[in-house]
Parts: sequence; C-alpha cells; structure tokens
Amino acid sequence: MTRTTNLAPLLERFFTQRLMQQRQASPHTITSYRDTFRQFLIFAQQRLARAPSRLVFEQIDAPLVIAFLDELETRRGLSVRSRNLRLTAIHSFFRYVAFELPTHAAQIQRVLAIPSKRFTRNLVSFLSRPEVDSLLAAPDRSTWSGRRDHAFILTAVQTGLRLSEMTGLKREDFMPGSGAHLRVVGKGRKERCTPLAKPTRAVLNAWLREPSRGVNDVLFPSARGERLTVHGVQYLLNKHRVKASTRCPSLKNQRVTVHRLRHTAAMDLLQAGVDRAVIALWLGHESVETTQIYLEATLAMKERALARTTPPVGKPSRYQPGDRLLGFLSSL
Repeated sequence: MTRTTNLAPLLERFFTQRLMQQRQASPHTITSYRDTFRQFLIFAQQRLARAPSRLVFEQIDAPLVIAFLDELETRRGLSVRSRNLRLTAIHSFFRYVAFELPTHAAQIQRVLAIPSKRFTRNLVSFLSRPEVDSLLAAPDRSTWSGRRDHAFILTAVQTGLRLSEMTGLKREDFMPGSGAHLRVVGKGRKERCTPLAKPTRAVLNAWLREPSRGVNDVLFPSARGERLTVHGVQYLLNKHRVKASTRCPSLKNQRVTVHRLRHTAAMDLLQAGVDRAVIALWLGHESVETTQIYLEATLAMKERALARTTPPVGKPSRYQPGDRLLGFLSSL
C-alpha cells in the first residue's frame, strides 16, 4: 500500500517554523501567503471533493496548481502580476517541502518548474511638484487629524517609505537634532536610517509635541491611538486628494497612494542628480537594478538628454527595394 502524507502538518510547519521562526517574515508576507493558500485550499476542495484538512500532499501536483492559477486569471480576473505572486507563495512552500520529503523530489520539481508569466511593465507613476504642494495644503491643520495627515503625507513624500513602514513608525524612531532621521525596519527585516529635510523635521518636531494617543507610541496613530490600517491610510489620502483637486485639477483623475508618494520621492532624488546606488539604499531596494525603473519614467529627463545630442543629418537617396525574402523574414 502506497504511503501518503497529510498536507495540514506540512503547511502548518511551513508557516510557523519556516516563515515565522527561521525567516522571520514580515506580517505583510505572512498575510499574503495565508490568503494564497486559503484560496488554493478552497479550489482544491472543489476539484478533489475533499476537505482541506484531509488533503494529502500527493494530491497537490503540477496540473492542480496550473489549474488554480488559470482559474485566478480567467474567472476571477486577477492580473498577471497577482497571479505570479500566488505562484511565488506556492513555490516557497514546495522548496520547504523539498527538505521535508526528499522522496517526493519528482513531484516537487514539476511544481517548481511552473514558470512565472511575463507581463508588460507600466511606467512608474508619480506626482508633480504642484500636485504635491496641493496635497500638502489640503489637510485642515486646525484639527488634530489634519495635523497628523499633513505630517504623514509630508513624511511619506520626502522619505519614500513603504506603507507598512509608515504605519509601523513609533515616536522613538524619530531621531531629532542636526542629523535628524527616521529609523526604519523595512522589507526583509533590514534596518536603515532615512534622513529628514528641515521642513519635515520641523513638522515632526511640532507633531511630537502633541499628546500621545494609545499605548503603543505609534507616530501616526488612528483617532483611537492604534496603528493606521491600509484602508485608513487610503481613506485619508482619498479625502485630501479630492480637496486638493479643486486647486490642482490634474489630481482629479489620479489615485494617490503611499506607493505613488514613494515613487515621487525617488523621482525627486533622481532629478536632483542623486546616484542610483544612493537611491537604492534610500528606498531599501535589494538591488540597484530595481531602481532602474525610475530612469525610464520621466520624459523631462529624456528631453534634456536629447537636447545635449547632435541631431543626425539625413541625406536623401534614391529608394531601392530590399530583397523579398529578407523582407518576409523582417515582417515576422
């Protein structure tokens, strides 16, 4: 009789031992992986007519994973990027199982061989200086929430911190003085220090004179003194974008997010002539190549580069048709 392996203990150890203890994955990563496997187990239950807790690992093969990914794209309308993120989570689990079940190497390798799909990478979107100024002027600073929102937006657009980094800041992470900076533990548990410009430093100094709310000393807390949620941050950004659009109409059709403010910070550094390696360190990128996307984003920089070149002078000549066979190959 063929011996089978229950899937549930493997998956539980993957989350508790591999992700939480060994890799010390961020809450964002754990949440993303959890949602992926929740969707996958429900899909497997429907396909195999077996409760998730009764699934065996031998049933989780490459055809089932491919069918799940196709379901996400065709029926649920997920983008290719989101589909690839789901596959990344599944690949991570199977790399872990490769050490736990070396006898299942063939099954594991077939799943790991499922490739990510290629997709068209859109240009980075960022805000112009008038748009940033209008957004910063929108909060009503006569109220506590308005002063918080103004400080939050200014800090985000100057530092380029990620959403999780912004909401996770504590009051103690702000280091005042001549070398004022924010201490951040970012993606991959990497600690970095982000310097603050004088206007940001002044706003944060004033904000810290406000009475602390809650017990966790969150730098930008909710009205109840708790850490701002993803939806809470998006709500405040949407509210101020709508108000700012009366002053700056170009904001009407834009979606302002913390990630777009992060792109704006990177573009400000790039247009100021800051080296790519420094920008990568500033943003906490794993590789300098990740920062390459900003070089492709701004038309103004390309126009300035074009202005420094000498335009070619074309000389008219008589047209001669090319070879028919070569033309056919070129048309393919």
